[in-house]
Amino acid sequence: MKLEFEYGHGTMEAELPDNTDIFIQGETVKDPDYIPEDKLEAAYLNSLANPIGMPTLTELARKGSKVTFIVPDRVKGGEQPTSHRKVSIKCMLKELYAAGVEKNDIMFIISNGLHARSKESDAKAIFGEELFGEFWHTGQIISHDSEDEENMVDLGYTRRGDPVWISRYVFESDIPILIGHVQGNPYGGYSGGYKHSATGITNWRSIASHHVPSVMHRKDFTPVNAGSLMRNKFDEISMHMEEKMGHPFFCCDAVLDTNSRQIGIFSGYAKEMMPISWKVADKRTYVHWAEKKYDVLVFGMPQKFHYGDGMGTNPIMMMQALSAQILRFKRIISDRCVIICSSACNGYFHDELWPYLREAYELFQKDHMDTLPDMNRLGEYFATNEEYIRKYRFTNAFHPFHGFSMMSCAHIAEMNTSAIYIVGAEQPGYARSMGLKTRATFEEALADAKKKIVGENPNILALPLTFKKSSVHLCMKDPAQNSMDAYGVTSPCAG
Repeated sequence: MKLEFEYGHGTMEAELPDNTDIFIQGETVKDPDYIPEDKLEAAYLNSLANPIGMPTLTELARKGSKVTFIVPDRVKGGEQPTSHRKVSIKCMLKELYAAGVEKNDIMFIISNGLHARSKESDAKAIFGEELFGEFWHTGQIISHDSEDEENMVDLGYTRRGDPVWISRYVFESDIPILIGHVQGNPYGGYSGGYKHSATGITNWRSIASHHVPSVMHRKDFTPVNAGSLMRNKFDEISMHMEEKMGHPFFCCDAVLDTNSRQIGIFSGYAKEMMPISWKVADKRTYVHWAEKKYDVLVFGMPQKFHYGDGMGTNPIMMMQALSAQILRFKRIISDRCVIICSSACNGYFHDELWPYLREAYELFQKDHMDTLPDMNRLGEYFATNEEYIRKYRFTNAFHPFHGFSMMSCAHIAEMNTSAIYIVGAEQPGYARSMGLKTRATFEEALADAKKKIVGENPNILALPLTFKKSSVHLCMKDPAQNSMDAYGVTSPCAG
């Protein structure tokens, strides 16, 4: 069969065996029904009127209340007129105004964490013309700056000993509101909820307590699940924030489908609300589909996706993307599994967006750096580099420690595959220097894998559009085949 896979700014054709299975998220297995547009506002108003585990905004708010909305950056959620961010904020503003809150007591902070700080154009896309016009020009929409020492608050340590810092804008507000998206995430199961606050409004020192090899290379991290040490740390850090603030976050999360449409709306106290929202999200995210284990995964990597232009060509970001697929699909792959992935791999690092990764890549080629975890000892060196920090703060670059969470994740593909083939690399040396094999075509890569690793009749799974649509976590059709025995953790797929 002939299939097209993402490659650079276009696609590349592959001729695969006729018995190849194909999975496309949202198509092969349909998502649960989404809320129709004409019923969205009613769904939000109902959720806000019946928050889980805490009072309503109307009961919490009064004249003089300082309110801070914590809103995800462009990496997550849709940007359509009916997106969760836009509709939820408008509905909550109505309640706040009705309770006496004044417009000048409202702040919006884009919770980019260590991601690139949002530009004006990003804010306009996130909030839409109406909200943007109402709040941007008065300085009430800002992008989180984790290196702004005057506006970060040291909250000490969790009981486990993890450092916790929080944005002063959030800490000093009377009503901090988390706007979250419950979408499948390779880092701890789901976005939204306490993951949002633990990563979006803190600093690199706090994030370094969980986005590191000692947490991400544990057996409870792969495959992705909601019971890992990382997930527990998210919860502990965010609950510590609530303890020190003296009140909980008011959370409004939406479970989203493949096209970022709302499947369900959940409001209230995150500790009680998250497990309820996850039950709905599990129906879309953990897909019980596979009837056999796969020896070969085939997909394509565009140049631009998720974190930005260059993700599919920057060698370290490429490795993170490959590992994210392993985290999602580990339950359905065999012990000898091979990845075959097309990538232009043309040496484009996008130095403006990730100014530190070229230096990190070059250091990885030297001084006994045998695997990516060997780079971790340089994390603080990069994280405190003043020039890289200035670029994060003032030129919309990623924070330099973000690269170390990418490296920690990137090693997972090597840990869980027999080989990774990059197809169509324009500068194949970048792939080879990361431990990957290179071939000109999918057919050549598959022939080599058959000869050396998987045999003549491997089970092959093709994953077109894997980086173009919101992903799922594939599971075996028989739930009993998905159980995890490491650390006593059981995935949602285990039933």
